[in-house]
Amino acid sequence: MVEGELQMLGWLQKVWNKVARRKAPTASAEAGARGEQAAAEFLTSRQGFAIVARNWHSPRDRRDEIDLVCRDGETLVFVEVKARAENALVSGFQAVDERKKRALRRAVHAYLGALAKPPRTFRFDVAEVTLSDRLPPQVMHYANAPLFPKGYHVARQSGSLGELTGGL
Repeated sequence: MVEGELQMLGWLQKVWNKVARRKAPTASAEAGARGEQAAAEFLTSRQGFAIVARNWHSPRDRRDEIDLVCRDGETLVFVEVKARAENALVSGFQAVDERKKRALRRAVHAYLGALAKPPRTFRFDVAEVTLSDRLPPQVMHYANAPLFPKGYHVARQSGSLGELTGGL
């Protein structure tokens, strides 16, 4: 074999190894994607929101994610989507526990910090999506869910992550 062919074979082997290691999406991930799509469609068609970003990850910590960033008029809206089976014991709204809220506050802080001009108003919403085998997804939208400390303002907090994250 010629050296160029050996290099090509080495490259193909690397690519194949990457593809072979990929895991198939889990049922949970597929349900989450279905729920997120249903929430995005609901928010745009029924609530008049505009989607700004989907699955935005913080550059500081890739685990901190915002499912949907939307515009509701002049208000920037951060939306956490929780997809649940119709027989789930815990509602999607209740599933946004304190640990999840801390991660969301970090992600929101990173998102706002990356903007050249933060919006005057922003809020946090939860979209609870009930998935069923026999019915289309059902979306419950909870606007202005408690996430931020009372009186939080991005301009006053730009240097203070501690107050936004609840003193982590």
